Amino acid sequence: MEKDIEKVSSSGSPAPAYDAGYTEETKTGTRFSRFADSFKKNPNARMVTEATDEEGKPLDDQPPAEPALSMALKDRHLQMIAIGGSIGTGLFVGSGSALQAGGPASLVIAYGLIGIMLYCTVHALGELAVAFPVAGSFAIYASRFIDPAWGFAMAWNYALSWLVTLPLEIVAASITVSYWPGAASVNGAAWVTIFLVVIISINLFGVRGYGEAEFVFSIIKVTAVIGFIILGIIIDCGGVSGQPYMGAGYWYNPGAFHNGFKGLCSVFVTAAFSFAGTELVGLCAAETDNPRKTLPTAVKQVFWRICLFYMVSLTIVGCLVPYDDPHLIGASSSDANASPFVIAVNNAGIKVVPSIMNVVILIAVLSVGNSSIYGSSRTLAALADRGQAPKFLGYIDRSGRPLMAILFSSVFGFICYIVAAGTDTRTQAFNWMLAISGLAAIFNWASICLCHIRFRAAWKYHGHTLDELAFKSQATVWGSWAGLIFNILILIAQFWTGFAPVGYADMTAGERVQNFFEAYLAFPIVVLMYIIYKVIFKTKFKRVSDMDITSGRRELNLAEILAEERAIQAQWPRWKKIYKTVC
Repeated sequence: MEKDIEKVSSSGSPAPAYDAGYTEETKTGTRFSRFADSFKKNPNARMVTEATDEEGKPLDDQPPAEPALSMALKDRHLQMIAIGGSIGTGLFVGSGSALQAGGPASLVIAYGLIGIMLYCTVHALGELAVAFPVAGSFAIYASRFIDPAWGFAMAWNYALSWLVTLPLEIVAASITVSYWPGAASVNGAAWVTIFLVVIISINLFGVRGYGEAEFVFSIIKVTAVIGFIILGIIIDCGGVSGQPYMGAGYWYNPGAFHNGFKGLCSVFVTAAFSFAGTELVGLCAAETDNPRKTLPTAVKQVFWRICLFYMVSLTIVGCLVPYDDPHLIGASSSDANASPFVIAVNNAGIKVVPSIMNVVILIAVLSVGNSSIYGSSRTLAALADRGQAPKFLGYIDRSGRPLMAILFSSVFGFICYIVAAGTDTRTQAFNWMLAISGLAAIFNWASICLCHIRFRAAWKYHGHTLDELAFKSQATVWGSWAGLIFNILILIAQFWTGFAPVGYADMTAGERVQNFFEAYLAFPIVVLMYIIYKVIFKTKFKRVSDMDITSGRRELNLAEILAEERAIQAQWPRWKKIYKTVC
């Protein structure tokens, strides 16, 4: 049985029941008055807590973490977010442009290698998030283990990427609806209004609303991918009436590779974007009641999601759709009709399933839009709490919602009304917004790996052992080194394919310049943010001896808890030990 953890204040005395983020629900008054009262500010709530001395250095004897948020995410929410959270337009639609650019072999190789890199990255994040389940974790870890200026740049990079993702995904949803003839005649502004209201409403219900929505969305997406895998195998084996056996024919004609090595590099970039959002599991740790219990399981499940939902489904896609299929030409993340999943079923002559797949794509788009408000609002609230964003964004209400940050993030969704300006204007505007967020995931993954490497060095320096950690990365610190190096290689590949894309000889100088900045605009933005903050505040790169490895930890008697749990685990049968290692 898990022991109760008594919270203590920095002075050592028991903390009051009305703690940061923990408010006793009042039972007085009407239901409406209690609802209205929940939106009032919680004056004790802070997103980030850190006790420092007069010189600004962290104290050795830190108080336990005092979560400002509601911690209403359950185990089932976190598991489904981990399994299906990042399955979205990157897999269902973006894989079409990847197939067209590199061929089926490049598709499998690139997604496989990116999956290995992400496995190492998520395990590194899991170790950090279990040890320090703090809100706005990516930025806090970067500030704590690398450089406060880098933490500032990473936080705003991550927040901006999600802020522009919301209108992008809502417009993508309106385009997806146009797949059906009856909906195509309706003004796009009407659809974006419906989607915007739904997504904002879900997030205003707080983290429980987000968790329940993602739980349902993920079940639908996972079921759809498994269903497609089964149907794809039947189609490939000639099990559909009137369709011959296909096997791996498209790997020979038109071929396994397209556009050579540059085509493969183009697929690397697209594959990385397809996995974006996986890191949300770490951000959710701050709103989970017991991340020490739930987060390790969620992190381990990322491996199975990569293997089953990405590798198996894309291998089947490569067998069912040739890279020169005309429907793949010009495939983009906002064109559901270019989805290779839809094309594969259409080519088999099956009438109903393409509409079902488009419904799933629509749900996936809404899921990403839902996550965009969640990710940006939590990051902005943490920034505000550290004085790195407008103070009003740090408003936490009595239900544990970062209310002002949610509303601020929601306002960005209104940019989606640009759909009424016509196709050309919409395309140009959203290409540039996509450029702002284009490399965000790469920077954050590389930063997470570097934070883990630096944390391990600080942990050892301060005399701690790995046995004192509640969860250790299965990829070890060497996996973080591999993840860091691979993310840097992706940045190099993106630079090359942006500077000299496939077919650049036929492009004008102006088109090449525009293509480069659309592919690499995020890089100068991040560098500029880092330099400006560093020059103004004169921050220094964190030395191992100065790193804070104490603040943000919830449990004071962790050693006793771990000893008790490991004694119980030692009694498990072999099958259970193996199962808990991989799941």
